Amino acid sequence: MNEHECLSPKSGDSKQDGDLNRIFEAIRGNQVLVGGQDNMWKQLAPLLAEDPEDDERRQKVLKKYPEVLKELRICVGTLLKMDNVSFLLGAGASMDAGGVSLARIPFEVEQYLLEIGMADETPATWLMLFYDILAALTNTKSCDPSQRKETVSRIVNGQQPKKDYYLPRKNLEEFLTTLHTWQAALVGETITVAIGNGQELSISRLDLSDLIMHLTEGLTKACLLPLEDKRDALLIHRRLLKKVLTRPLNLRRVNLFTLNYDTLLEQAADAEGVVLVDGFVGTLRRVFRPESFDQDFYFPAHTTEGRVHRLDRVLHLYKLHGSITWHREDPSWENPYGLYATFFNENIHHDDVLIYPTPLKYGQVLGLPYSELFRRLESCIVQPQSVLFVIGYGFGDEHVNTLIRQALSVPSFTLVVVDPNPQNDFVNQLEQHGDQRVWIVKGWGNDDDRVLWGLGTFKGFVEHLLPDLREEEIQQRIIETYNALDFQKSTDSSPAGGGSDGD
Repeated sequence: MNEHECLSPKSGDSKQDGDLNRIFEAIRGNQVLVGGQDNMWKQLAPLLAEDPEDDERRQKVLKKYPEVLKELRICVGTLLKMDNVSFLLGAGASMDAGGVSLARIPFEVEQYLLEIGMADETPATWLMLFYDILAALTNTKSCDPSQRKETVSRIVNGQQPKKDYYLPRKNLEEFLTTLHTWQAALVGETITVAIGNGQELSISRLDLSDLIMHLTEGLTKACLLPLEDKRDALLIHRRLLKKVLTRPLNLRRVNLFTLNYDTLLEQAADAEGVVLVDGFVGTLRRVFRPESFDQDFYFPAHTTEGRVHRLDRVLHLYKLHGSITWHREDPSWENPYGLYATFFNENIHHDDVLIYPTPLKYGQVLGLPYSELFRRLESCIVQPQSVLFVIGYGFGDEHVNTLIRQALSVPSFTLVVVDPNPQNDFVNQLEQHGDQRVWIVKGWGNDDDRVLWGLGTFKGFVEHLLPDLREEEIQQRIIETYNALDFQKSTDSSPAGGGSDGD
């Protein structure tokens, strides 16, 4: 169902009028800000005049809305044709597939910890350590594991809404960073750490190691997406890849940067027959070779031509924070970086999964491959004529933010932020600054399964604003041909000579 079908008003149909009003309310929160000015509503707002609640005026807005979206798609298409195009995906891009936010300890992760740590109804010492550390880092009271298990059980059984789930707010990645830092500082079998407010915590090597292992396992399981009842969400990732591949072949490969650990992009690429250059090489055993990012794929057209043509279905993938399919081992001649990748759903040991910010040997918290991947991000977005589409990212990684700030110093750089309701100071400052090179796309949409009109969501942006350049090109040719024929018709029907109509 396209925009015109959904928004075409039908007089006398009360149900249709109700649908239109609901859709109007859904799109009302959409904004496409360019330089701080809303390029969408500056065309729609005049139609509402002085009475925005008038149904007739609302219908005029809904009738005009598809035309405005079409104009915006043309503008986005211009950005897609820039020399260097990159996408940065955050947790919001995986939510429809069952993804979780790591801004706090996810419900699914705590549920897993309780299943393992209270298998015999007696809390394991590493589980008690988890709640003690969480309380110390957030300056709150430590939770009782038995009570937490009851709460989680009630939520799972539907006896209590999930929105009532509560743990002291602590970013999971920051939490893991702290644990790894303490583990690297361990000399003996225990370590005593000062938490603040005069508090000290004594931690054993075994409990700390077990806690890190089980947290990593829980996070890995939470990232096995899409969930069984959300498999359709993968279609949006497939749609994204198909659309970005409609760029002209003479332009550089599109770069896909993601902060997510899941494999949704990889699964979408497999389903679409797309080759992903992800830094790993090998057939039976894939090991990390960053020089592979500089390689490309070509095929000969005809042997007599002496020319080669570039394979079109190729994209570059950079997983900035690691992946649930990445694992570490001791470096060797065959694997100099000590990093290899497994296949999706392959039986592996979760304790060697390489997810940010797992330190490598010798206490390097941000060594390879992360340093290389971030260097690639910096290199891609500071090149002339570059655009970065940021989707589902809450700007919580200061390292990434610093690189984006640096790119904004390049006059030809364009930044497109897609966020339903930006709350971060970074985005708010960008909006207030009024830079014409900065786009901010907002809007949640509604709960109607037929249509998701929220342009600020991953699905809404890919479906309604990101163009298929081939379709746009064909449509443009049709319009040009129609206009040419119409002009020819008017020319042929005009009086010859333009003089008198008598002898």
